[in-house]
Parts: sequence; structure tokens; C-alpha cells
Amino acid sequence: MLYSILFLSGAAVLALELLASRIMTPYFGVSLYIWTGILSITLVALALGYWAGGRLAASRRAAGNVARLASLFALMPAVASFAIVAACSVYPWLFPPLASANLVLGAFAACVFLLFVPLFAASAMNPLLVAILLARGRGRPGDAGAGTVFFVSTLGSVAGVLATAFGLIHYLSNFSATLAVALALALLSLIAAIRPPAPLAARGGLGLAGAAATLVAALMLWQADAYTGRMWPAAYGGRSWQVEASFRSLFGTVKILRSAPDESGRFARIYFQDGLVQNTVASDGRSLSFYTYALEALVFAYRPRIGSALVLGLGAGVVPMRLAGRGVAVEAVEIDPASLAAATRTFGFDPSRVRVHLADARTQLKRCARAHDVIVVDLFHGDGTPDYLITRDFFGDLRRCLEPDGIVVFNTFADLERPVAYAHLLATLREELPHIVLYRPDWPGTAHVNSFIVAGTRPLPEPQQILLDYVPLQHTAALDMMLARPMTLDRGLLQNGEIVTDARNRALHDVAESQIVYRRAVVQSLPAAFLVN
Repeated sequence: MLYSILFLSGAAVLALELLASRIMTPYFGVSLYIWTGILSITLVALALGYWAGGRLAASRRAAGNVARLASLFALMPAVASFAIVAACSVYPWLFPPLASANLVLGAFAACVFLLFVPLFAASAMNPLLVAILLARGRGRPGDAGAGTVFFVSTLGSVAGVLATAFGLIHYLSNFSATLAVALALALLSLIAAIRPPAPLAARGGLGLAGAAATLVAALMLWQADAYTGRMWPAAYGGRSWQVEASFRSLFGTVKILRSAPDESGRFARIYFQDGLVQNTVASDGRSLSFYTYALEALVFAYRPRIGSALVLGLGAGVVPMRLAGRGVAVEAVEIDPASLAAATRTFGFDPSRVRVHLADARTQLKRCARAHDVIVVDLFHGDGTPDYLITRDFFGDLRRCLEPDGIVVFNTFADLERPVAYAHLLATLREELPHIVLYRPDWPGTAHVNSFIVAGTRPLPEPQQILLDYVPLQHTAALDMMLARPMTLDRGLLQNGEIVTDARNRALHDVAESQIVYRRAVVQSLPAAFLVN
């Protein structure tokens, strides 16, 4: 039973780490610095827990005392459970100001708040169990049983990752799944008190702690939706919003937010993922997002007659459906099944009109069976496009899937007040698709905005005038002005740009700094309710 408790506590440790990374993404993003914080705090907590467990085992009151050691060992899951419940009850309100104040330091503080105590307590169990084995005379010469203890704990961690990835994440929100981990830990202490695996020095106290932790975790889990539901409705953009649906997968959580209807009964829906508004669609199915019209206009401005198009990144499915509606044979690539489910069930995406590949964009490009007239790249995760999708190798794959006179249209984000991060992208792209034109809306006071790139292997034709008479009024002037003012690459846009490859990426820190600035602005502009994952 001692090994069973250790195995399950090891499972809880890795389950908690995995869930914590998903909980923190909407607040702090997924940049290099953020992951540095998560991993370093995790390792510090584990190291201090191992050290503290050894100190407890060697203390005067516990040394050689099986009953005392067993009580401390069995108490640790309850301590971790209380800490998790306390963190869950506070983090929806604590994390937004932490992210707004300083994203990197805030991420470190959030990791400490969410992970430190439960990981510290769980890791202290390993040396305590070694001490129990020695006190009972079961420690083998050489490693004193430590090898078996860490073997069991590590196997439990593997089981925890698998159970969380393929079980908890699919059926529970990250908030509820974390509380489920807390409940499982509390039950370990309670069961140890009811059926002691060894003589206990304070069985009654352990039972009380285990029962209290179990009760608190169970009540919090039972009321999880009601607890976070108190944050709704949330005001944003002059409207009041509620959660209409959630779609979960290994790649994240897609939330569909629905606004209260206006006087005429019209409402809007937001496709919300990774803490970002990815698309906004009116109740009549018309997109309210500028970038969807910009992509469509640029595609047909440079290629009025299109036989086939490949869209990398599905989102709400608006862009591929618009192309299909114009008679284009469209294929779409999307890695996240939650995105496909959300687009199909909520936004009217029709898989019978667009062939969808559920695959990684990089993998799909390597096996593309035909060359396309147009490729639309709309790939985002967290605060930007994943690193391996902005390398020269990836752009080479794009070129091989493109007709000789075809074009690639990119939806990107650029902060030209900090141009070096974007210079890396442009310098790298030019190596494979040398003919490039940049389009960027003029939104005064906004530095980090959607920026659109049209690129090809041959000189680009003069863009034709495109009439999109269904563009929402609030976007018409900005779209017309943007299309009339293309930007060609100059020395300023390319200054200090490094060519990024799969084997070498010297742009990581510049890109991470740009993403941090953007994420902080996003967190400051969104209500806290949106970010609870």
C-alpha cells in the first residue's frame, strides 16, 4: 500500500504540471521565457521537497520511528490537496494582474502559487518512504531501497501524464481536472488513515486531515462550474458575453463565447483559444474579423482565377468556406480536432465542401499530392506561429506545394515598433519565396497588428481591384486603405534579420520578447472570465 500511495502521488505530480501549463497559457502565453519559468519552478520545488523529506526523516522525532515516518508520509497528499484547492479558488482573479504587471516575473510567481506546495509535499514522500523501509529493516544494501522508490514514483508520473492527456483533459475543464487531482490526493491520506499501511503515530489527526481535504476538494469539484460561473456574464467590446460551448483536446481548449442579443435579436460569437480572440462571427454567419476579409481580398487580387487552394489553419472555418463559395477546390489542414468540431458545430463550416486534413501543417506539406494555385497560411498557437513553422525548411516545403506562378498569403502579427522579430521572418521567407509584398492596416495607437504577406517564387503581378461588398462597415475604410498601400521590402524591414532554419534559430529571444509585449496587452484588454481555462 505504501508503494501504491507513492505511485498515485507521482501520477498526481505530473498531472498537475501538465494541467498547470494549460491553465497558465491564456494568461502568460507559451513563449520561451514562460516555459523556462514553469520548468525551473517545478524542478526547484521537487529538489527542495526531496531535501526537506530527507531532513524530516532524519529529525530526532522521526528517525527510526516507523509510526512517525508513516504518518508524515501519509499526510503529504492531504497537504498537497489543500494547496491545490486553495490555488484554484484564487488563481482566476490573481493571474490577470500578475500577467499585466510583468509577464515573466508574473509567470514565475504563478508557478510558485499553483505548483510549489503540492510538488514540494509530493516529492518529500520519496525520502520518507526510503526511511520507512530502512526503519522496518527492508532497505537493501547499496541503495537502501531508494532505487525502487524512485522507480515506482517515476512510473506513477508516466501514468499520470497518460491519464491526464487521454482522460481528464477530454472530459473535464482544466479547472475541474486540477480539482480532481486534489481530490485523488486527499483520498490517499484518508484511505491511509482508515487502513494504515504501517503503524501511525497520529492516526486520528491524519484521518481528520484526510477527511477535511477530501470534503473540501469534493465540494469544490462539485461546484467548479458554479464557482467559475460567478465571473459571468463578462463585458467586452460593448457587449455582455457568456460561454456557449467548450471543445477540448490535447492541443488546448476552444471556447465559444456568445453575446447577449440586441434589440433586433442579433448576437455575435467569439472563437476564443489560447487566451486570444481568434475570430468573431455575427449570428447571420458573417465574419466580423478584419483579417478574414483581408486574406480573401489579397488572394483574389493577385490570383483572380484559382483552381485549387490550400489553407493551413482552420480556426472557425470562415476563410476556407469563403474560398469554396467562389468555386475554388479547397483543402484545409488543422492539427486540433477541437477546432474542427467548433467550426462544424457552431460556425457553419461544411466538411463536404472543404477537404480537411487533421494533421500538423509541416507533416501535411511534406506529403502534399498536388501543387496549389494559392496557399493561405494562418497558423497560430499561443502568441504567435510555432517556431518550426517559420523556418527556411518550412518555407521550402511551401514552395514545393505551390504552382510555379502561385502565391502564398500569410496572416501574421507584427510589432514594427520592435521590428527585429519580424525582420527574422521576412529575411527567412525571402530565401525561398523571394518576391514579397507586405500589407498592414493603419490603426492609430496600435503597434502589434495583423500584417499580411503575399509571396511567390516569381515576380508578383499587379494586384487587381477587388470589390467585397459584404465587408462590415467598420472594416471597409481600413481594408480599402490597406489594399491601396502595399509595402515592398526595404532595408529597414530586413535590418538585423537572421535566417532561421530547423537546425539553427538565433531569433528565439527576439520573438519571445515581442510575444511577451503582445500577451501583456491582450491580458490587460480582456475580462478575467475569458481567461479561465
